[in-house]
Amino acid sequence: MVRACWTKPEHTVNFFIPAPHKVTACDIDLRDRGRFCTSFDVGGTLMENKGVYLEVLPEEMLVFTDGYREGWKPAPEPFVTAILFRADTPDGGTSYALIARHRSAQVCKTRTDMGFLAGSGTVVDQLEAYAETLM
Repeated sequence: MVRACWTKPEHTVNFFIPAPHKVTACDIDLRDRGRFCTSFDVGGTLMENKGVYLEVLPEEMLVFTDGYREGWKPAPEPFVTAILFRADTPDGGTSYALIARHRSAQVCKTRTDMGFLAGSGTVVDQLEAYAETLM
């Protein structure tokens, strides 16, 4: 279920941004160089995040970034490159690790100060709660 949540728009919209903010749209073309685009409502402000998959290894790893857009067009102010590792556990569950890479130490510090780590923890909790509803 975790893989489906990260790769199918109808699931991604249910956990991808910390509540009370909402994902308003999600467009996924799941392949190397394919789209990973989301739109958010953050306190009444619409934000778009357009990106691409750098690498898709089915059942194993997803690497996506908003540093580039389709056609390898560089983004003017990229937010993050994310690497998601996923594996089945012996008890039938799923474990995963998400690594976020920012373009510099200063950008990472700024994002940490604005709550990126806490927000990421909220996203994990939301993903877990949502995935349990799919079982």
